[in-house]
Amino acid sequence: MAATVTKSSGGRRPGYGSLLRTPGAWTFLLPGFAARQPFAMLTLSIVLLVEHTTGSYGTAGAVAAATGVSMALFAPQSGRLADRWGQAAVLVPGVLLHTAAVALLTALALLDAPLWALFAAAVPAGASVPQVGPMVRARWAALLSSDTGGPGASGTSGASDASDAAHDGPGGGRGGPSPLLATAAAFESVTDELTFVIGPVLATALCIGVHPAAGLVAEGTLTFLGGLLFAAQRRTQPSVQHAAGSSRGSAAAGHGAGKAGGSSGPAVRSGRRAERPASALSVPGVRVLAVLFLGIGSVFGGMQVSLTAFTEEIGHPGLNGALYGVFAGGNMLAGAVSGAVAWRRPPHRRLLIAYTALALATSPLWAVDSAVAVGALGLLVGLCIAPALVTGYTLVESIVPATARTEAFTWLTGAVALGQALAATASGRLADGFGAHAGFTVPLAGTGLALLVAVALRARLEPALAGRVVARGVDHRRAAAVD
Repeated sequence: MAATVTKSSGGRRPGYGSLLRTPGAWTFLLPGFAARQPFAMLTLSIVLLVEHTTGSYGTAGAVAAATGVSMALFAPQSGRLADRWGQAAVLVPGVLLHTAAVALLTALALLDAPLWALFAAAVPAGASVPQVGPMVRARWAALLSSDTGGPGASGTSGASDASDAAHDGPGGGRGGPSPLLATAAAFESVTDELTFVIGPVLATALCIGVHPAAGLVAEGTLTFLGGLLFAAQRRTQPSVQHAAGSSRGSAAAGHGAGKAGGSSGPAVRSGRRAERPASALSVPGVRVLAVLFLGIGSVFGGMQVSLTAFTEEIGHPGLNGALYGVFAGGNMLAGAVSGAVAWRRPPHRRLLIAYTALALATSPLWAVDSAVAVGALGLLVGLCIAPALVTGYTLVESIVPATARTEAFTWLTGAVALGQALAATASGRLADGFGAHAGFTVPLAGTGLALLVAVALRARLEPALAGRVVARGVDHRRAAAVD
């Protein structure tokens, strides 16, 4: 793919240095990194603990899958609530519930509780996983966006922001989106993958070297401390959008439509009831992205379980964390490169190219039988994941309005979790019945099917089409200007 370096308005290339100099960024980046670390540990820690207590990879994968499915179902609702009521209001109770649920799941596994009890504890543990990654991405979007007032916690500003977003379009308002948005998406992908380098290695080391339950204990502790610290950073959270869809919100939108500089902007008459903002999933492009991210999740889940079974088969279980770290390291490296250049091809086309490369990279995994070969192919697969992830998250900035971005990010995160959960179950069953090599076929099947769907529906990924749908979804009536 051809690439070129883009210049910012000041003649400097927008890059990681410019991004990290954004005022207020470090106040949420550091606690956000600590708070998202447990997400990379949860599934593998469950697999290692439950396999230790039951002796079955299939059972361990099924319990981990219950966690992933419940997360996929509840994460978008958490994101929508965060858009409406504020991130801290959703994050604090979620952190407390997750910590308690993980503690219960750990105790039940150690007490050899029946399988139904493990599932009963796994569901709330997954449903309450703090959606820190999507929340950090939403904070970047608020800080870098030029269409709304940026971050804040004003309840009334949310109504006018919702009105503006409906008429300015999803991609970034009157001034256009910041060139740093793509850099922020790449930076977050690198951060995610850094957690997936550290998390699995840490979970494996704790479960094998300390105690089979030590991974989950560390996960719960990090969630509690990191999540509460991140929630305390209220100054950089996006504006609360809870006024939209209510009569009070309509009145606020009509009364407060003027901008801070005193110029009047689009407004909705106070006597006309504004429609409730549409769900991010109503955007056709988001639904296609969710399918693609489901396939990416199948790579994560299939690799985790299959690598665990593979290292057990060759008699070196301690290599599990290292091999998964190589896989995640390739992802991190490719993400860093993706954020350092600007591609000439539009993102919706680049996404299909990157995803095709990912599907091809997973195809020979099932046929290799040495740790070196598995590590090399894992590195290649990791290198192919990041471009698809970064481009997918970048597309969200251009097809979804600010009032639904956190929800959109959580739909994609939830799709990854669901794909990971289903792949963990399938890979576990295949590894139990036919060996680790059979488990490696799951990433190929997941990415292959997702690619077919994306190719068939590729037109829905074009930002112009998606923007028109979102604008109608938020409010199909044209705003009437008032003096």
